[in-house]
Amino acid sequence: MYGQLDVLINNAAEQHYRHSIADITDEQLERTFATNIFGMFYMTKAALPHLKPGSSIVNTTSVTSYQGQPELLDYSSTKGCITAFTRSLSQQLADKGKHLLPADDQLLLPPGQPGGIRVNAVAPGPIWTPLIPATFPKMTLAKWQTSAPLGAGQPSEVATCFVFLASEDGSYYTGQVLHPNGGMPVNS
Repeated sequence: MYGQLDVLINNAAEQHYRHSIADITDEQLERTFATNIFGMFYMTKAALPHLKPGSSIVNTTSVTSYQGQPELLDYSSTKGCITAFTRSLSQQLADKGKHLLPADDQLLLPPGQPGGIRVNAVAPGPIWTPLIPATFPKMTLAKWQTSAPLGAGQPSEVATCFVFLASEDGSYYTGQVLHPNGGMPVNS
């Protein structure tokens, strides 16, 4: 249907490998936050009027939100913001759109499902994307690629998480983060 969205995937990011907080310029910090969290905020805000009850928003965060990464201090910080944004927005939108349903149908809906808009996230671990060789020093790639027990993964191994959260199979999930990370334990 024209003028409507069913799924919004927020998946834009930049990162800059730096050894010290002193090496992060004001411009780099502002650009990283503008790309990684402000862009997500504004995209969601623009898409919201077009999302109907039962729609889904899936944000991309990172294992660095849970474990940190000393050489990616500003990037890791934005990923923590995304995790909090996801959880807070899921609570705000759980009931959005129910008023568009007939009154009798509203009474049959359990709280938050399926009349609301679901908001979830995916927190990948080490995944071979173009971002990695473009931003990591070559000497660190060997260590990075073995940082998870299963090694570095492929984008196709993460894609299924996005598909699941966007689909009807994920209709009972909101405010959750999936962790395709090759066996890196996280406390979420």
